[in-house]
Amino acid sequence: MTVEITNALPDIPRIYTAISEWLACMVYVAVVPRTVSLQRTLCMGAIGLAALIGLQYFAGTLPITFWILGMCLAFAAMWAIVRLASGIGKRTALFLTARAFVLAEMVASLHWQIDSFIRPSNASLWRPQPVLVLVVIYGICFASAWLAERHSFRGDETITPTMREAVTTSIITIITFAMSNLSFVSTNTPFSGTVGQEVFYIRTLVDLCGFVILYAQQEQIRQTRATLELASINASLQSQHAEYLQSKENIEAMGRLAHDLKHQIVALRAELDPQQASAQFERLEASVNEYSAQQHSGNPVLDVILTTKTRTCADRGITFTAVADGKLLAGMDSMDIATLFGNALDNAIEAASRIADPERRIIKLALFQQGQFVVIRVENYFEAPLKHDAIGNLTTTKRDKTAHGFGVKSIRHIARSYGGELTITPQDHWFELHVLIPLPLARIS
Repeated sequence: MTVEITNALPDIPRIYTAISEWLACMVYVAVVPRTVSLQRTLCMGAIGLAALIGLQYFAGTLPITFWILGMCLAFAAMWAIVRLASGIGKRTALFLTARAFVLAEMVASLHWQIDSFIRPSNASLWRPQPVLVLVVIYGICFASAWLAERHSFRGDETITPTMREAVTTSIITIITFAMSNLSFVSTNTPFSGTVGQEVFYIRTLVDLCGFVILYAQQEQIRQTRATLELASINASLQSQHAEYLQSKENIEAMGRLAHDLKHQIVALRAELDPQQASAQFERLEASVNEYSAQQHSGNPVLDVILTTKTRTCADRGITFTAVADGKLLAGMDSMDIATLFGNALDNAIEAASRIADPERRIIKLALFQQGQFVVIRVENYFEAPLKHDAIGNLTTTKRDKTAHGFGVKSIRHIARSYGGELTITPQDHWFELHVLIPLPLARIS
C-alpha cells in the first residue's frame, strides 16, 4: 500500500541547491592547501557556480526516473570544482567532495525546512525576508563548517587518503544520501516519514549524522597518522643516536690503533733504514693518518657524525666539505644533533651516490651564526626526479612508503622543538636544505 506524504513541502528551489553545493565546495577549497594560483581558484569557482546552476535546471527538465542521474552529474561537477580550484589529486578531491556533498544536502534541507515554516506559502522567494533567511542560515552553517574543518588540513600535513579511506567515505556518503531521501522514494518503510515537515526533519537529521560521522572519520585518520608518524620519528631518533654511539666507539678505537701504529712505525724506521723500506713506511704512515684524521668542530657529538659521514663519502667517491662551528650547538640535546645532522647527510649521500659523474658527487655542509640565529645548511647535487605529495611536500622516492620518508620530517620536528624552521630549495639540480634556529638553543616542546 502506497501512502502519500501529507502536507508535503514544495521541492527545494534548484538555485538554492546549486548555491548550497557551490558553497560546500568552496569551504573545502578554502581549507585545503592550494597548489594553484588564487586567480585560477577564483576563475574555477565562478565557472563552477554557473555550471552547478545550469546542471540543476537541466536536471529539473528530466523525468523523475532520471533523478539519480541528475544527482550524479551534480556530484561530478562538485568534484571538478574542488579539484580544479585547489589543484589537489583525484582521490583527495573525491574524499573531500563526498564531505561537501553531504554538507550541502544538510544545509539546503535545514534552510528549506526553516524557510517553509516561517514564510507564507504564497510569498515570493525573492522578497527581502526570505533572501535574508537564506543568507543568514547559509552563512552560519558554511562558516561553522569552515571553522570546524580548517584545523584538519594544516599546510604541512598530507591529506591524500588511502584507497580504503576513500571507499569508506564514499560508502558513508551513499548510505547517508539514501537514508535521508528514502521518504521521497517510498513511505512504506520503517524509516520513512509521511508528513511534510517530518520528512525534511528526517532528511536534515540524517544528513547531520552523516556529516558528523565523516568528520569523526577524518579526525580518526589524522590521529592515526600522527601516531604512526611520531612513532616513526622516534624510531629514527633512536636509530641515529645508536649509530652515533657505535660510530663514536669505532672512531675512538681507530684513533687508539692509529696512535699505536705511529709508535711502531717510528721504532721500525729506527731499525730499518734502506730507502725502499723508508718509502713503504711513509705510505703506511700516510694511510694511518688518513684513518686517524677526525673532524674538530668544537662539539664532540657533531665531530663523530662528520667524521663518520666523511669516511662514508670517501668510500662512495663523494666530495664532502664541512665548515661548522660546533660550539653553536651547546644547548642542543646530543640525540637531536645526531638525528638532525645524520638524517640531513644521509639524504644527501643517498642522492649523491646515484650520480654517475664523479665530479658532480658533491655535498657541502655549513654551520654558522647569522644574527641571532644558528644556520645549518646542507647542499648537494642531484639528478633523480623529486616526488611531491598532493600538497607539495617532498616524499620519499623509495618503493616502501611506510618505512621511509621520515628523515625530513624528523629534521623539521627537531627544528620546531627549538623554535626554528626547515626550508628546502631544489633548483637546477642543486638541493639546499636550510635549518634556522633562534639563539640561545633551548627546547620549547
